[in-house]
Amino acid sequence: MDVDLRLVRYFTVVAEYGNFGRAAARLHLAQPSLSRQIQRLEAQVGVRLFDRSPQGSSLTDAGQAFLPGALRLLQEAERAARTARAAVRPHSVTVGHAEGLVVTACAQELRRRHPEAQVRTRHLDWRDTNALAEGRVDALLAYRPLLLSTDGLRVTELRDEPRVLVTSVNHRLAKGTQVSLRALADEELVACASTPVLWSTPRPVGDRPPPPAPAVDDSFEDKLELVATGHCVAVFPAGDRRAAAREDIALVPVVDIDPCEVVLVTRADDPNPLLASLEDVARTVLGAARRQENHELPVG
Repeated sequence: MDVDLRLVRYFTVVAEYGNFGRAAARLHLAQPSLSRQIQRLEAQVGVRLFDRSPQGSSLTDAGQAFLPGALRLLQEAERAARTARAAVRPHSVTVGHAEGLVVTACAQELRRRHPEAQVRTRHLDWRDTNALAEGRVDALLAYRPLLLSTDGLRVTELRDEPRVLVTSVNHRLAKGTQVSLRALADEELVACASTPVLWSTPRPVGDRPPPPAPAVDDSFEDKLELVATGHCVAVFPAGDRRAAAREDIALVPVVDIDPCEVVLVTRADDPNPLLASLEDVARTVLGAARRQENHELPVG
């Protein structure tokens, strides 16, 4: 009999939590999907493993008998995988990240899955377009649009991300729980070259004349100063938290604008075995982070 180890792991998590909803959240799955997977396992084993009720789920006698062996099976599978990995030369991967994307959780999970590997991270300026081609990074987490040519590259879509208005705390829209683009009709929003960030043309504040428009080479922090002083606003991906630490800047969800897309970019012909695992980690971790951010964003 062929038993899917992934389904066995799902079984052990449901058994641990005694509740399909909490187990689904732990596994980053939708509850109906998890229920179907457990039903598949029950069909493979040939017995019912859980008694389901509105109060939760409990192991049947068959489920209680199956649990110790299931745990041993997963432990032996992990031990076998570690032994196999230890038999080959250690390998490494360098993950680049651009703009405000944070890769800490992805790097930690990749190190957990591959303790023998060297996992490095490197922050890249949005103008550093040659890092992949030159081999300084093996993968790049970034927002679309991309500044670099995608010829010879593999681009994997990871998630859509909503956008937020970034403005001075004294701006008329700063206190709202959400904002529509119609409310920004007076702002001249201009897309920053090959990034998902929109900046407005600087405007006067009170009797103060507007400062010069930002130059291409101006730093992100210089542009953020214009926002903090009320001379302009910006629209960022919600996951770009670089402005969130400032007490003089407010973030307000924008409800009627297309989301940004987060992608993983690798060289199409790269044989590095860690890249497939990185793709799976990125989908799992960033997807979970997106759901958490959506839960935390104010709702009007």
